[in-house]
Amino acid sequence: MPFLNLGIVAHVDAGKTSLTERLLYAGGVIDAVGSVDAGTTRTDSLDLERRRGITIKTAVASFPLGDRIVNLIDTPGHPDFIAEVERALRVLDGAVLVISAVEGVQAQTRVLLRTLRRLRVPTLIFVNKIDRAGARYDDVLDEIARRLTPGIVPVSGARNLGTPQASAHPLHHTDPTFTARLIDLADDPELLARWLQDETAIPYATLRDVLRSCTRKAEISPVFFGSAVTGAGVDTLLHGLTDLLPPATGDPDGPLSGTVFKIERDRAGSRVAYVRMFNGTLHVRDHLPHGVVTAIEPISTQPPTAANPSRDRATPFTSAHPTSTHPTDAGLGEVARSGGPARSGGAGPLKRAARSDGVGRSSGGGRSTESGRPRGVAVAAGEIAKVHGLRTVRIGDVIGDGRAAGDGGLFAPPTLETVVVAGRDSQRRALHAALTEMAEQDPLIDLRRDERRGELVVSLYGEVQKEVLETTLAEEYGIAVEFRESSVLHVERPVGTGRAIEILGQGSHPYLATLELVVEPGEPGSEVAFELDVPIEQVPIHLFKTEAFFSEALEETLRRTLVQGLHGWPVIGVRVRVVRTGFTAPETGAGDYRKLLPLVVMSALVEAGTVVCEPVHRFRLDGPAGTLSAVLAVFGRYLESSLVDGPTFVIEGRVPAARLRSLETAVPGLTHGEGVLETTFDSYRPVAPPYPTRERWDDNPLDRREYLLRVERRLRL
Repeated sequence: MPFLNLGIVAHVDAGKTSLTERLLYAGGVIDAVGSVDAGTTRTDSLDLERRRGITIKTAVASFPLGDRIVNLIDTPGHPDFIAEVERALRVLDGAVLVISAVEGVQAQTRVLLRTLRRLRVPTLIFVNKIDRAGARYDDVLDEIARRLTPGIVPVSGARNLGTPQASAHPLHHTDPTFTARLIDLADDPELLARWLQDETAIPYATLRDVLRSCTRKAEISPVFFGSAVTGAGVDTLLHGLTDLLPPATGDPDGPLSGTVFKIERDRAGSRVAYVRMFNGTLHVRDHLPHGVVTAIEPISTQPPTAANPSRDRATPFTSAHPTSTHPTDAGLGEVARSGGPARSGGAGPLKRAARSDGVGRSSGGGRSTESGRPRGVAVAAGEIAKVHGLRTVRIGDVIGDGRAAGDGGLFAPPTLETVVVAGRDSQRRALHAALTEMAEQDPLIDLRRDERRGELVVSLYGEVQKEVLETTLAEEYGIAVEFRESSVLHVERPVGTGRAIEILGQGSHPYLATLELVVEPGEPGSEVAFELDVPIEQVPIHLFKTEAFFSEALEETLRRTLVQGLHGWPVIGVRVRVVRTGFTAPETGAGDYRKLLPLVVMSALVEAGTVVCEPVHRFRLDGPAGTLSAVLAVFGRYLESSLVDGPTFVIEGRVPAARLRSLETAVPGLTHGEGVLETTFDSYRPVAPPYPTRERWDDNPLDRREYLLRVERRLRL
């Protein structure tokens, strides 16, 4: 059976987790719909998530739907967890973007849809909370078209908005709200001409095919209305999932290709990797660079059977009207028999499948895991599974050929860092071990240890992450911690070209190796580019066996060295070429190159020179027009554009990350609580001298004498 790897994304409190619960209930995975307020939801697996009402870590659940198996990936909605969101989006076949019918488009909504569009993920929009007081229909559609994307087509309407009796109904294919928008967006001159000649001449099947095609190409987002709490409109959405979104593709017999998007640990402390396979089939006992696969735990549930009535649902986009007998009378959004609220103990529109705890075809039987699922023997293209045995795997790692898995370089860098201090000195070592384990699961935490000060430093996207780290360390590791004030992470870029050489047997270094390299500016937007440009006779084959292994060893040391540049900040936008090497066999060891390279690269960097750059965020602020003067008094110096549109204004610009927190705090007061500020990382911008510096925590290869003393002293310990 085909798979659909589906993501649910939303701004905080739009009802994403509640919708997830409703879908799982309809799919027979859970016996009752959980509540975010009560902390009983399935996918919010961390206690902290339950208390805060936000989703922090990506969770995966599965249910059968028609002729497909849906792997449902619940993702964070808070902007401080955008990296977690982007990891999940990379593995999706389709997504549902949840928007509140009351609050409408919010800051993170725009960031999420931009990311989905950049990745070309087909997306349905579900306008939730139509039963809440203040729920809107036309205004929300206009807001989505104006603030998110004009490429939307409403496929359902709503009645009794703002009341517990609110219901959703599919729009008839002759409804001008649907048909006119679809034909306008389809960009098909022939179809437009037919419609202009006779608005009723286009068959329903043609419109349905156009909608499906445009949705799957991520050109159009159909808009559904409903309530995850009452179930109104959810059955309509379920059928839209199977009819409009594309199934997973890939050749199970092709070259191996997959990606790791989440890591957790089992009770024994071993890593368990969540892997999405794009191509090929991964088997138990396969040998990978990260380890040997010892077990595979499929996410997928069994296909629908006679005991599982989810197969008996109405055919997608069949008639929504019991009296209709012709295809041309169908409702485009059918997708359900009615859109009223589902009530326990009564006949609701939401048919619920029998609970299914089995596994899909990738399961090969065998022992059960602690989660209760049997261990499998393989996971094939299109599927998601928990893979055991990959001891060194990290989030973002590629399984096999990375080309089918797409571009992995999507994440904006963290722009803050903070020192984490154990509440008790006796727990300092335990804190280091705990943070190391957490960083293994989430490389973007980017843990480093300041050996001189004995401090642990982590990178952050926002202040909420501090609370998450603090609570996780306290509850999972029993370690109380404190955080120092966050500081902005700057970077350095080379401004010129530098060359340096250290020759074996010459100068004051004791290492049995020669290295000459050139440092120069790299391509715009690049990080660290490395090239080994020496004849094969200069490669110490007796040590590294191949030229490729030698190059990898040098590059690893280079990247570790460039974590601190001339002013203590990471160096980016740099190209380093090794143009000469030397050795004496068999005396030269790998350690000679590892210790010598930092001296050479820093000497070349001194000659090239660097400029320190600060992170800059792009912002957009929407608010009441009457507050614009007060807003401009604070934001004016960062302004690039402004627009007053009736009762509201929109301003856009760029602001240094160092000022971002204070501006975020000021917005509610400046806009009487009605302003919406959204920010995204934009770029790094040079700052004026004197440059800010960061204290060195490495062996300081800028100071030759100090570096040699530190390295040799460590060897004697």
